[in-house]
Amino acid sequence: SSGINAEYGSSSKNTDHHKDDSSTPARRTRGNRPQPGWIPQTVPATQSHHLDAVPTATPVSRSRFLTKRVRSSPIINDIDEGAMQEAAQSDEYLVPIRLDIDLEGHRLRDTLTWNKNEKNLTPEQFSEILVDDLEIPGAFVPVIANIIRTQVDGYDADTKALVENSDHRVIIKLNVHVGNTSLVDQFEWDISCPDNSPEEFARTLCQELGLGGEFISAISYSIRGQLGWHIKTMTFTEAPLKTIETPLRTGNLDKWAPSIENLTDQEMEKKIRDQDRNARRMRRLANMN
Repeated sequence: SSGINAEYGSSSKNTDHHKDDSSTPARRTRGNRPQPGWIPQTVPATQSHHLDAVPTATPVSRSRFLTKRVRSSPIINDIDEGAMQEAAQSDEYLVPIRLDIDLEGHRLRDTLTWNKNEKNLTPEQFSEILVDDLEIPGAFVPVIANIIRTQVDGYDADTKALVENSDHRVIIKLNVHVGNTSLVDQFEWDISCPDNSPEEFARTLCQELGLGGEFISAISYSIRGQLGWHIKTMTFTEAPLKTIETPLRTGNLDKWAPSIENLTDQEMEKKIRDQDRNARRMRRLANMN
């Protein structure tokens, strides 16, 4: 059972979510450029950041494929076989993780799902491997690890209270970007059904649409993030969705069908910029209320 149940997927935006530490005083200069000792704060107390669009993740540095280099991150190959067997038998509790960090002139954007019951790989070890793959400064390591721990601790998607409910559907909306390909879709999801798997659904959807593996991790991340949000806010929701009379829809079919666009670099950049701006505006409105 691995701590990362996703390939390096697409990622979107966060706000900062780390507490200030007295040993690393916050210092900023003109233009809000972070200085040494400054740790970005990412992710609000709620899980609303999981509702944002999912832009392309920071790519792995191409230089690692062109030149021979010494790996600086740890190689995880000394795990006791007994510990591996124990991990394989333990239950998997996947938590959606979103990274959006600006530090030392570099920006990291990524999404993944982390197994809350992982024992053989720590967030620090994963962070070192990720930083090495992307060839970004080592200052990212403690920041990434803290973000993972904070989001894991703050995530709750317990559906035990819903098992007796035969129909508790919510609407899941996908807005995922990988490279220059954009996927938009929406569908209903029954939270109370234990057999519904975001990962299996993502694999099937990508196979049917002919999408690459990075979409699988991005879609499963987005579904799990939205499910956590719906479960956390279900006590405040309005009337539930109408009872299904027939499995076939008769109206608004375009609204419930996947849409795939292949955009130019400029079009994708503009689309992500507009979505980032809209997400910040919606979050400000939510905070005001």
